[in-house]
This record gives sequence, structure tokens and C-alpha cells, in this order.
Amino acid sequence: MIEGGEPLNGRIRAAGNKNGALPILAACLLTDEPVVLHNVPRIRDVETMVALIADLGADVEWVGGNDVRINAAARASHELDAELARRIRASFLLAGPLLAREGRASVPPPGGDVIGRRRLDPHIHAFAELGAEIEIGARYELRTSGLRGKHIFLDEASVMATENAVMAASLAPGETVIGNAACEPHIQDLCRFLVSLGAEIDGIESNVLRVRGVKSLSGGEWRVGPEHIEVGSFVGLAAVTGGDVTIEDVEPKDLLAILPTLERLGVHVEFEGSNLRVPPNQELEVRDDLGGQIPKIEDGPWPAFPADLTSIAVTVATQARGTVLIFEKMFESRLFFVDKLVSMGARIILCDPHRAVVSGPTRLVGQQMSSPDIRAGMAMLLAALCADGTSTIGNVGEIDRGYERIDERLRSLGARIERVET
Repeated sequence: MIEGGEPLNGRIRAAGNKNGALPILAACLLTDEPVVLHNVPRIRDVETMVALIADLGADVEWVGGNDVRINAAARASHELDAELARRIRASFLLAGPLLAREGRASVPPPGGDVIGRRRLDPHIHAFAELGAEIEIGARYELRTSGLRGKHIFLDEASVMATENAVMAASLAPGETVIGNAACEPHIQDLCRFLVSLGAEIDGIESNVLRVRGVKSLSGGEWRVGPEHIEVGSFVGLAAVTGGDVTIEDVEPKDLLAILPTLERLGVHVEFEGSNLRVPPNQELEVRDDLGGQIPKIEDGPWPAFPADLTSIAVTVATQARGTVLIFEKMFESRLFFVDKLVSMGARIILCDPHRAVVSGPTRLVGQQMSSPDIRAGMAMLLAALCADGTSTIGNVGEIDRGYERIDERLRSLGARIERVET
């Protein structure tokens, strides 16, 4: 339940990167020595990944509020629990580590947000190139008598396929070259984590990764990097409510693709070391292209604007003076939440599954809604906080999958938000 119309003010710390923590947790299966991870977000997707790893036989223990210790020395199973795997798409990230260390993996089809078709083909192709035999039925059965380094070209710059290929290749003899690799900040974090355990990886931050397989990886400690998607969400949140918000513990280089796009909607920020401040009472206005042409905001693989922030950009655009085309190129169902914003008073034309035209600013009015996925849920929360009146957002479990204690943290900024049972 959200009572909107009030500016948010104060300081908030960015949580650990969800999409960085999940593959790093999976990668802990590559070593039989203990690993301690810090700054791990306590969200539903992470809790599910922890449960999957424990179910495989690893010793998993939360040793602090956001610190987890994993020791996979005594792992006994290569078969993922189907019910747990169905909850998150990241369950498929366990295939690479299991295949590399055990030579076998039995993985059910993964779950995750329903935002369009999300191919597993690049994963399967990479595993096959590295020497795995794959049978696809009710489950994905992967076996190998020994992986080997290989030149691989991914037909899609898939984040998870890149992560699976890197993890599998880290213990595969010889050199693996991964072309058209995704290079998002969370992939960079995974690669640097693996290097800290003894892996040999070159080309981090680029779309060509070279992995020289080693015999084994050691244990160690690692701090998961800050969540740049959450930072972008909080920037949008401060802008649409007109508040003065400082976001602590950000990584400026992870925002290089995000801030210029938000600036096109009139959002300006200031850096104070590792902190980012959104000044209050900004006049949001769409910056037209040369010649007064309607501008376009489009997503793409890194370093393009992240697809996970497209929904946030839509909500911010409803409060900016002018017209903008939002072009969601990566997922054909991502924009299907805009009817919720239209019911609140937003002026949005959904041209097709990939494109929406937004004209603003519009006065939004609180409505009863339901969250279809993580990012749409957060975008609806932004809309509710800047709307007049009361909004109800149901199915908040989707938001909880990606944002840690979001209601509690936003209350610290002055948000009038309560979680109620129905």
C-alpha cells in the first residue's frame, strides 16, 4: 500500500548486485575449499540459489546479514531439485560448474520472469563445443569424459551463457576463446572473482574472453559489487518524486551507459566520491534530437542502456515534458505492463511488443495493480510514489526477488509504504 505525492529525501545504500551474486554463488561449486562472499543481497532469488547449492550437498551458512560461507568439498549430487530450479532462471548457472567439476549435470528447465522468449541455445552450444554430450527431454542431461578448451562464438551476447561458458572453461585444459561474449558489470565481477581463486582470464570488460584452464581453484573471500540496476532505479525514484536522495556505495563506471540515457529525460546527478546525489525539484524535460526530432531510448547488450532499466525509463518519461519513443529490443513482453501506467493517467501508446511512445508530463492517480515481473514491479512502485492518492501493488514477491527489503529501505527516505497481508 503506497500513499504517493511526497518527495523522498535522505541517503540509501545500493545493495549487492543480484545478477552478480547468482553466478558467483554458482561458481563456488568449482572449488572444494571454503569461500566467503560479502555484500550478498538477501532477496528471494539469492535465497533460492543458496537452497539449490545446499541441496546439492554443499555446506552453506549465512555468517552475517549479507555474508555467506560456502564449502563445496562434500557435494554429493549433480541433479538439481526441480521445484527449486523452477523458481529462478539462474538455476541453469549451476550446469557449468557441475559439468566442469563432476563431469555431469542434470538440470530441469529454469524459471524466471516471463518477459519473452529467453533462449538456452547459446548455453547448449557452448557446452557442446567444450566437449559435453547433451540429451534434452524433461531435463537437460549433460555429460563429459573431460572438457577441453575451444574457440566458441556465441550466436547471442547472452549474459548467462557467457557466465556458464566462463565457469566451465575455467577448469577445462587448454585455452577457450569466447567470442561475442556479454560484458555487463556483473560478468566482469564474476570473472574477477574467478581470477581471485586462481583462474586465468583475459579480456575482462571486452566481448572476447580468453580462458586458460587450470587444474583447480582455491578458496577465498570476495565482495559482490553494487547493483547498478538498483542505483538506476533509485535515481529514477528520486527524480519523479522531486526529492533529494544520495545513493551510497556506487561504482561510477557501471553507470556510464545509464546516466546519459536518464539525462535525455532531464535527470541530472552529482557525484561525491563513491556516492551519487540526485538534487531536488528537477524540471524533467525530454531532450529532443537535432532538428527537434522525437528522441529514442533503446536498450541493448552492454555497454548499451540495460534492458532491466527500460521499465524504469518508461515511468520517468511519464513525468518529463515532451515525447519519447521507448524501444525495447531484447524482450518482446517487457512493455506489457504499461497498461497499468495508462490506468493511472499516463499518456502511452504501445505501438507493438517492442515500442511505446510516451508523452508527458502527466498527473498520475493511485490505482490497484499487480506486479508481473521484477523490473515492471519497481517501475509501478515509482509511479505509485509520485502519484496522487493511494496505490496497491499485488504480487510483491516479484519485486522481492530483485530488491532487498524495498519497503523498509524506502520508508527510511520518507516513503509512505506498508506491506499488508491479503
